[in-house]
Amino acid sequence: MRCWPCPQPINKFLPDVSKMLLWGDQARIIGQRNSYRNNPGTPIPAGGKVFALPEAPAAMHLNLWDISYTRDGRKVSLPEFQKEQNVQGMLVIKEGKIVYEHYAGGNTPTSLWSSHSVGKSFVSTLVGIAIKEGKIGSLDDAVTTYLPKLKGTGWDGVKLRNLINMDSGIDWNEDYANPKSDFSKLIQCQAHIATTYTCAQNLIYPLKRKHAPGEVFSYTSGGAWLLGDILERAVGMPIGSYLSAKIWKPFGMEHPGIWHAYQTGKHDVGAHGLNATLKDWGRFGLFIQGGGKLPDGTSLLPDNWLKDAATWSKAKGSVSPAYPDGIYSHEWWNMQIPANATNISPGADEYPKGSLWAVGIFGQIIIINPRDKLVYVQWSTWPEAEPKFDGKPENLALMFTAINNKLREKAGAAQ
Repeated sequence: MRCWPCPQPINKFLPDVSKMLLWGDQARIIGQRNSYRNNPGTPIPAGGKVFALPEAPAAMHLNLWDISYTRDGRKVSLPEFQKEQNVQGMLVIKEGKIVYEHYAGGNTPTSLWSSHSVGKSFVSTLVGIAIKEGKIGSLDDAVTTYLPKLKGTGWDGVKLRNLINMDSGIDWNEDYANPKSDFSKLIQCQAHIATTYTCAQNLIYPLKRKHAPGEVFSYTSGGAWLLGDILERAVGMPIGSYLSAKIWKPFGMEHPGIWHAYQTGKHDVGAHGLNATLKDWGRFGLFIQGGGKLPDGTSLLPDNWLKDAATWSKAKGSVSPAYPDGIYSHEWWNMQIPANATNISPGADEYPKGSLWAVGIFGQIIIINPRDKLVYVQWSTWPEAEPKFDGKPENLALMFTAINNKLREKAGAAQ
């Protein structure tokens, strides 16, 4: 990627991409911010007027030690939370102004950080734009409408809606700790740069179906890859190029990004792949918070798209006593404080309903709360791709709610 100035820092020695799921702490920091150098990619040029992100008045800035949550009698401050979460970058934007910005691990405002599955939420947004433009008919279109060669396979009868809601019924193992899982095989495909796209096709196209479409929620990066492949065929360009043309340039992102390519100039990966700066992650959050509109007011998404995204799937596995509203829709997560959680503060009833979460392994997060005009971004290097919380409420939801409550309090005091 040609750049001036180039993202900093640029590390000399890069970790082995084939061992990404096994990287240690330092390797994960270096690998995350150098993914665009470690893998082929499609440039996402910026351009035009930069969308301003001014500092909020001092009275609205977050006092780190003044924000905390309590669980099982233990009070956790924001600095303690950052340490426990291995936070490498954090950004909080309230009503379009920065109230907190933090970098660790050598990262800087120009570092490009790899999104992992946060990229799925970008892809789903681009699918919505393609529907608005008439390049994709609707989410009720069959997968085989765009990929006729899948007729007679497990994908026959699956709709785009099933791909975007993760209820295709396809038999796929997403276990990040299992070196023989389908996801691990997809990561291994990435290590063979010359044949990555063909390798992914050969893995995903022949998959069998385990359930009828729409019945069971099952997180499937293979289906997300297929959705990205269909998007590219419909719009006639790689994901990164479409993102640049529709959002990156028109909205006013500050820095160019890179999208991980599976076939340079032709195919990017739909399951993950964005590399961008912390503030540009935040600007995307503002784009969603504002209803998918450009600064000039142009609406890019179909009517009710984001409302539908926050109407969570009721498929088996999405709804539970902890999450009675469901946990997933349109490649966004509902990671609210579990409804049946006890011995916590703030409580589940304080969580801002309707918030959308873009989530990637090892702790990559964008949270958008449209009601309170709050965007939260977190870069992390968790020691596990998907840590176990032993049935306890998700710490992130507690901290996000605590931050939201504190900013509401500050806004009220300023009036």
